[in-house]
Amino acid sequence: MARDQLQVLNALDVAKTQWYHFTAIVIAGMGFFTDAYDLFCISLVTKLLGRIYYFEGHDKPGSLPSNVSAAINGVAFCGTLAGQLFFGWLGDKMGRKRVYGMTLMLMVICSIASGLSFGKDPKAVMATLCFFRFWLGFGIGGDYPLSATIMSEYANKKTRGAFIAAVFAMQGFGILAGGTVAIVVSSAFKALYPAPAFQVNPVLSTVPQADYVWRIILMFGALPALLTYYWRMKMPETARYTALVAKNAKQAAADMSKVLQVEIEAEQEKVEQLDTRKGNEFGLFTKQFLRRHGLHLLGTAVTWFLLDIAYYSQNLFQKDIFSTIGWIPEAKTMNAIEEVFKIARAQTLIALCSTVPGYWFTVALIDKMGRFTIQLMGFFFMTVFMFALAIPYHHWTMKGNQIGFVVLYSLTFFFANFGPNATTFVVPAEIFPARLRSTCHGISAAAGKAGAMVGAFGYLYTQNAIGLRNTLIVLGVVNFLGLLFTFLVPESKGKSLEEMSGEAEEETTAATRESAMEAGLEVRSSV
Repeated sequence: MARDQLQVLNALDVAKTQWYHFTAIVIAGMGFFTDAYDLFCISLVTKLLGRIYYFEGHDKPGSLPSNVSAAINGVAFCGTLAGQLFFGWLGDKMGRKRVYGMTLMLMVICSIASGLSFGKDPKAVMATLCFFRFWLGFGIGGDYPLSATIMSEYANKKTRGAFIAAVFAMQGFGILAGGTVAIVVSSAFKALYPAPAFQVNPVLSTVPQADYVWRIILMFGALPALLTYYWRMKMPETARYTALVAKNAKQAAADMSKVLQVEIEAEQEKVEQLDTRKGNEFGLFTKQFLRRHGLHLLGTAVTWFLLDIAYYSQNLFQKDIFSTIGWIPEAKTMNAIEEVFKIARAQTLIALCSTVPGYWFTVALIDKMGRFTIQLMGFFFMTVFMFALAIPYHHWTMKGNQIGFVVLYSLTFFFANFGPNATTFVVPAEIFPARLRSTCHGISAAAGKAGAMVGAFGYLYTQNAIGLRNTLIVLGVVNFLGLLFTFLVPESKGKSLEEMSGEAEEETTAATRESAMEAGLEVRSSV
């Protein structure tokens, strides 16, 4: 097998961890940093939008109508799902690098545009916000399959899991940055424009300048994306795409010689031989793909779908918890800008204590423990903690027991991130053939976003219909199903991408078949 593998791919597989690995993590990771910032910062400002545009009178602060709230929270997910499928497919057709630049520019433009609005009327502001959040989500969607694929194709065998997980872990810093920016902006405006609490003066509690707060927070998301655009465009195309899909061994060798700083032979003839003999050109909708990778794709898509139902429901559940334990006081006791500050402070604390550490535990241990073990363990503990919250739910609501509730709730977040939230991103970038890798990752990620939509909209419905305790039980069952479907996903620790996708095996069997035929011909001719 090693004899048949292209020298350029072998060089990448056995390369020592070098500076270019870390630059690739930062460049791909900054996209994810921006994704998380843009997707999660909206939850920090929805209450402010309600106060500004839906003032209801003197009884209680204005809030977004449920249909408007659902649209603002969900529209970016719809865009993300569409973007994952479209850019995933495009990444396999046009190359990872070219499509990467498109997604980034789309994110920059739509981040800025979502902070602007056509007119001041509530309907006009909300319609503009929803329109640009959809296209922002579309760009973010493209970042999922492309970042994962680029990192997996750049990494070496030994530490590939950690590198892909590190790209995904930048999401934690993005969530943290969203909270930090909201804290800084709201603190500055609170100091510059003091206002009474809502119960003291409902009209003056929302100063006109509050309208700038949410716009600044949303538009700030364009900055990290803009900063990495230049570096993304300087990255060469991945050698696996150039050699195995574009069939240009010379370019692949030249690019990687520069990156790895070693001399690599081009081997164009070998690429052409592999192309003619291995019969490895089956497409996504073929019996051959179904036979080889059908169950793998089902496993990666369903586990991501189930994880995101639970994960995004938990995110929505945060505000209820914060109010229950008194981290966020009653809305009427604060002015509009103060409320943004308190929500941001609470979310930043959760991110700092459980979300970010969970991601980095995965980075540290994924190449030691393996993807399968971490995913199984994560789903198991998420199931246990969800039932531990749900079954004695009445106990947790009693005075003095809320801290225990928060600890268990934080642990479900920790094991989501030190578990399936990271591994569902890593595995689809490793187990499919190069020419379908980005597409299959996009399909798996899109299944995840469908789960996020089920979680976001379903949670609001089930909470009203069956109550919070039963909703938690449903989420526990969802996590348990995730644990069962994990058994469809293969372990990819320590193996080359070609080994995992079956491409190396085909090259070897094709080579063996060819040499057997030659040997047969020689025997016949000697007879």
